[in-house]
Amino acid sequence: MKPYRTIPINECGEPLVPIPQDKFVFFSPHAYVALGAPYNGDSPWLLRSGVLEALLEAQKSLASQRPGWKIMVFDGYRPNAVQEFMVMREFRIQAEAANFDPDHLTESQQEQLAEKVYRLFGIPSENPATPPPHSTGAAVDCTLADESGKEVDMGSPIDENSDRSNPNHFAEAEDAAGKKAHQNRILLHDIMQANGFLRHHAEWWHFSTGDQYWAWTQRQQDPASQIAAHYGRADFLKKPAKAS
Repeated sequence: MKPYRTIPINECGEPLVPIPQDKFVFFSPHAYVALGAPYNGDSPWLLRSGVLEALLEAQKSLASQRPGWKIMVFDGYRPNAVQEFMVMREFRIQAEAANFDPDHLTESQQEQLAEKVYRLFGIPSENPATPPPHSTGAAVDCTLADESGKEVDMGSPIDENSDRSNPNHFAEAEDAAGKKAHQNRILLHDIMQANGFLRHHAEWWHFSTGDQYWAWTQRQQDPASQIAAHYGRADFLKKPAKAS
């Protein structure tokens, strides 16, 4: 279901570091913290140091094209326990939407729901060889904020589990709002890609660099490539205090 999980990881050991509050705009309160997700003292506003450097360069690219605009960060580092919490919550949401009993799902119902749940979320895993992308500190969910600090319209909210989340959903839009949303998605993608990030194929907001998904995509583009991921699970790293 997630073919990128077979990619080998050559852990580089970069630390998790706080995302500076003065360089970006942040969703507040953090969505998953507000839901009671078990961070256990960890901050969601962390990324690997090299990933943060790339994000800072992306911010510079944005500022040069749209003065006053900032990257708006929704989520960064996500412990596996949080990943599991969010996946179980999404299973319940999708079960209720399908009129299933979320507390008594049959094997067939679980399989039916899994495709949609794991379209939005990586599979939780304690196995060092198969970490969820956000648990590596190499993935960031983000959008854009204009010069007034207002979130830019992307046509759908982050974490919406629908076809509207597909990056090119509004590519053929004929209405003004749809066209503008597509243009904004292109802008976000272009500044992130130009600075080393890869966008998830089904989520306009999810970008990563150096993780298994990133490496797997490089191999798909160049079958002769033997590139490996260099960010694995980050829970073993010494984490700094919460970002201020």
